[in-house]
Amino acid sequence: MRISTVQAFNNGVQGLQRNYANAIRTQEQISTGNRILTPADDPVASVRLLQLEQQQNVLTQHKANLTAADNSLIQEESVLNSINTVLLRVQELAVRSGSGSLSADDRKSNAAELRERENELLGLMNTKNARGEYLFSGFQGKAEPFVRNADGTYSYQGDEGQRKVEIASSLNVPISDNGKKVFQNVTNAGRLDATPTLQAGSTLRASTPLVQDEVAFTGTPGFPGGGIDIVFGNPSATSYEVFAAGTTTPSLAAGSMDENEKTTDKLVFQGVMINFDGVPAAGDRISVTVDPNRQKQGVLDSIANLRKALEETPSTPEGGLVIRDAVAEAITNLSNASIVIDSTRGDIGARRNIIDTTLTSNEDSTLGNKAVQAELRELDYPEALSRLSFQSLILDAAQQSYVKISGLNLFSKL
Repeated sequence: MRISTVQAFNNGVQGLQRNYANAIRTQEQISTGNRILTPADDPVASVRLLQLEQQQNVLTQHKANLTAADNSLIQEESVLNSINTVLLRVQELAVRSGSGSLSADDRKSNAAELRERENELLGLMNTKNARGEYLFSGFQGKAEPFVRNADGTYSYQGDEGQRKVEIASSLNVPISDNGKKVFQNVTNAGRLDATPTLQAGSTLRASTPLVQDEVAFTGTPGFPGGGIDIVFGNPSATSYEVFAAGTTTPSLAAGSMDENEKTTDKLVFQGVMINFDGVPAAGDRISVTVDPNRQKQGVLDSIANLRKALEETPSTPEGGLVIRDAVAEAITNLSNASIVIDSTRGDIGARRNIIDTTLTSNEDSTLGNKAVQAELRELDYPEALSRLSFQSLILDAAQQSYVKISGLNLFSKL
């Protein structure tokens, strides 16, 4: 076989370039620490690495969401703790205001503090988060959730939405609670009305009916949906019987009042308490009905109603009874509000537990992901250094052989 001089030179140059390229590539792998520099180095591993990087990006976003969700819930929990502190003080004021030894000035002093606590509570319920959105306005983050109306009542301006964040694949966690659920949908203990029909000479007075036991009120048999009639006169004027509204038999309950006019008597029926004062006459009737429009009452309205009673009720025996009823209703409603808030705080704790568990899982997945990426991408240094030494040896040999072969020619023999 004849080999031309040009062919010999070309083969030598190509061999040198190939060996040099191999050595340079190994050197790049060592300097970067990566086994795969281009997809051509390992197509299967390259595709797998791309999938792992996408998965890692998702895990990173979920971790950011977990942190944001936890921060939001921490803030909400802190605000609810502050609200609970305010409610405890309001309940103390309510209990103190029910004391019969207080003067009108004492009650007005309590009312003044109640007004301040009411304003403080309004501010807490309109708290914003770090993004400038209201915590308790549902999806309407830019809308102030609670406003005071001209008549002193309060309205909720948000919606019933609950913002959520994706913290893992197919797992969303609520990061807020709307104000209607937490502060407005509070069971109203004073949602019943008592309408008296009194006979001549009667001094009977019935307090506002108060639902003290929701289980008994709504359970079986529970409070009659159509209401009840309390009828006095059998067998004496101070004796009474309880009937389902509009009926006379059979009686649902019976009792008797003390004939001492200064004594307050109490009827408790299916979770409803009514105080009786004065002296009844035979034939007196108290009709008790449920007002469907007053099933719920916001915590701010409960405080405002108590404050107004303390400010406006005159210091008379009748006024004292009005304040007694207002205090009893406020204490029960505030207790109901605290139960709802505590339940919400419990929900927040459960969500934070989910976040902690998911965060741990996220970190474990991240570590596993990075370990697989390292196994696919990172270089085995001992193997690479040995290979580089071998490639350098081959390159050196190729260079020396090329010099010798390129020096062979017929003219040196002449």
